Amino acid sequence: MGLFRKRNAIYLYDPESLSYEKYNPTFKDRVFSIIKYVSTSILLSAVVIFLYTQFFDSPMEALLRKDNSMLQTQYKILELRLTQAFDLLESLQQRDENLYRAIFQAESIPEDIRKSGFGGANRYEHLTGLPNSDMVTATTRKMDMLEKQIYVQSNSLDELVNMGKRQEERLQCIPSIQPVANRDLKRMASGYGFRVDPIYRDTRFHAGMDFTAREGTEIYATGNGKVIYQGYRGTYGNCIEIDHGFGFRTLYAHLSKFAVRVGQEVKRWEVIGYVGNTGKSTGPHLHYEVILRGKHDNPSKYYFMDLSPEQYDEMIRMAENHGQVMD
Repeated sequence: MGLFRKRNAIYLYDPESLSYEKYNPTFKDRVFSIIKYVSTSILLSAVVIFLYTQFFDSPMEALLRKDNSMLQTQYKILELRLTQAFDLLESLQQRDENLYRAIFQAESIPEDIRKSGFGGANRYEHLTGLPNSDMVTATTRKMDMLEKQIYVQSNSLDELVNMGKRQEERLQCIPSIQPVANRDLKRMASGYGFRVDPIYRDTRFHAGMDFTAREGTEIYATGNGKVIYQGYRGTYGNCIEIDHGFGFRTLYAHLSKFAVRVGQEVKRWEVIGYVGNTGKSTGPHLHYEVILRGKHDNPSKYYFMDLSPEQYDEMIRMAENHGQVMD
C-alpha cells in the first residue's frame, strides 16, 4: 500500500480499489512517531558529538593543549640553561681545586661535598600531583643541586679571599729556609724517602732530612711560629716542634741544647737550639721534618728563600742519596 502526503493530510493507496484513502493516525501512532523521531535525533546527535570529540578539541581543550606545549618548551629551555650553568660551575670548581687551592696550598674540598645533592625521596612528594610531575620534579632537583654546589663554591672562594689577605703573614710562616746554614754543613747525610736504617740494617721510610754538622752548631727556625714541644722524645732524643699555622709544623731532632721554651713565639732565622747526637743517632746531625696538615712532606720543597738555583740543585742531588741514614 503506497503513501503520499498532501498538505497536512496523509493518503494511503489501496490496490484493491485502485484509489487513495485518507489516513487518520491514532494518538498512539502519533506518540510512537514522535518518540521515534526524538530517539533518532538523539542518536544522531550522540554520534556527531562522539566523532567531534575524537577528532577535534573543544576551545578549552585546545587552549589547555597549547598551554601545555608552551610549558614543556619552557622547561626544555630551563633544562638547557641548567646544563650550561652546571658546565660553568664545573669549570670554576676545577680552577678552584687545581689552581687557586694549589697556589695557597689550601686543603682540598672532597668531591662528595662539592657534588652533594639532597637526599630523601619524600622531599619532592608534593610535586607528584602536578601536570608533567616527572619533568617538574627533575628540574626542581637540579635547581636544588645547583644551589647547594654554588653555596659550597661561594664559601670556598670566601676562604681563598681570606687566605689572599693573609698571604704576607703566610709567607712569613711557611718553613722556607734550611734549618742549618750552608756554611755550617759538612754534608747532607740523607733525604726524604725509603733509606737503610743504621741500626737495624733494613729499609725504612725516612720522614725528614739529615744535616751533618759539628755538635753545637746553631739551628734556626725555618718560619715564624710558636713552639709547641721542647723536650726528650724517644728515638728523636732532644727535639723541638713548632706550629707555624696555615697547616704547617716543623720538627727538629737530636739536639744537644735548647734555646727556646714551649709557648714561645719565634721568627724565621731565630736560633732555637744546637746540633747534637741524642736519641737514636749515629753521629752529630740534625734530623728535620716538615708536616703539612698532619702528613709528612718532603722538606726539600721548602728551601726556596735562602738557596740559589745552583745550590738548590746540589741540595736535591744530595737529598736523593738512597743510602744509610744517621737515625
